[in-house]
Amino acid sequence: MADKTSRRRAAPSGKQPGKPVLLSGGNPQIAKGYGDAPVRAYIEAMPDWKRAVGERIDAVISRVVPGVSKAVKWNSPFYGVEEGNWFLSLHCYTRYVQVSFFRGTSLSPMPPKPSKHPEVRYFDIHEGDDFEAQLADWVQQASQLPGERM
Repeated sequence: MADKTSRRRAAPSGKQPGKPVLLSGGNPQIAKGYGDAPVRAYIEAMPDWKRAVGERIDAVISRVVPGVSKAVKWNSPFYGVEEGNWFLSLHCYTRYVQVSFFRGTSLSPMPPKPSKHPEVRYFDIHEGDDFEAQLADWVQQASQLPGERM
């Protein structure tokens, strides 16, 4: 007869196989990793319409900054001109996908949403938004600025 510990380990976790774990607001929980693969996993795990937005964001960044470095840290994709030197990240929330520009106060025009961090500015993308042209401009500018070391 199995002891209580064995039964507990064998109990189902409630998680459905193959379904990503979504955190608060629908942000995917993805293991930390460097390169395109963890960012692709994050984008594929984005729920509903946010997945298409994530694909569009990634495509704009990859087009504007050929050879861009990518990573997932703190359950968010990061993009930089070199690994460890990041200029933006993105994060899923319930009603939008937020792009964080780490030197956003240096962009012209500045992204619309302020942060408690003095240089960071946010750009919130909602379902149906047409954002590629403005994002491409900001990505071009941000990639030329000193990145954030993390």
